[in-house]
Amino acid sequence: MKKSIEKIFPRPSKPGMVGDGFRVYNMIPGNGITKRRMSPFLLLDFNAEFDFGPSDHIRGVDVHPHKGFETVTIAYKGSVAHHDSSGNSGVINPGDVQWMTAGAGILHKEYHEENFSKTGGPFEMVQLWVNLPAKDKSATAHYQNITADQMGKALLPDGAGVINVIAGTFQDTKGPAETYTAVNLFDIKLEKLHQATFSVPQHHNSAILVVNGEAEVNGQLAKEHSFVLFENNGEEIEVKANEQAVLLFMSGEPIDEPIVSYGPFVMNTQAEIYQAFEDFQAGKFGTLE
Repeated sequence: MKKSIEKIFPRPSKPGMVGDGFRVYNMIPGNGITKRRMSPFLLLDFNAEFDFGPSDHIRGVDVHPHKGFETVTIAYKGSVAHHDSSGNSGVINPGDVQWMTAGAGILHKEYHEENFSKTGGPFEMVQLWVNLPAKDKSATAHYQNITADQMGKALLPDGAGVINVIAGTFQDTKGPAETYTAVNLFDIKLEKLHQATFSVPQHHNSAILVVNGEAEVNGQLAKEHSFVLFENNGEEIEVKANEQAVLLFMSGEPIDEPIVSYGPFVMNTQAEIYQAFEDFQAGKFGTLE
């Protein structure tokens, strides 16, 4: 049985800025889609393709804390560098994914990579926040840096395209990301008039972001930059590209626990939020300049 589509949301009318380096459309939460409705996914910011132009100033987001969840950065165009309070640093290039588990707490900053800043050019990214169950919110902060060549790649028949499996499993292809709860995250690239069909558990909260192009999803038209929210029924999803298309599919087993969040902290109770602020102010997340 095909999954029913609850609603297809158009891209928000105006983007917002995260720092001065990320011009994003906030897809979730919003439009009546709560954090619980898309659990374990808490937030999706979509930096649709935009040319920031060359700059001597490196644009980005200055030092900020995270605690209690994971951030997943998916690079389509342009390059992002990052540093954290544990001494980690790196660059996320097109086709790469950075999966950061903030867990017990970390300070982080991310910005346009230096050479990209100087030359400018198309910049296209997605950042997804994934919740952690209560038992894992105190996990030691760590990264999974997944390069394009490490991705699980499923070539579709008849030259239809490719599915890059970041997390979870598509048919016999498994993604490299290790997750704390069951999550599927697929970067789908389809050629014009070709299609892909796949199945996910009916109880998973599931959605598709149309990054580029236009597609029919289970028979309904999904225009470029739209967000397709599925009902929790059926298992089969069929995507047909009306033109060359790039889509991000996500599904996850809901975490049936309270969600209490404030800015970059996501916990289960208000008391835990207060404690997160106290830990941050006490310097327990380390230091970063």
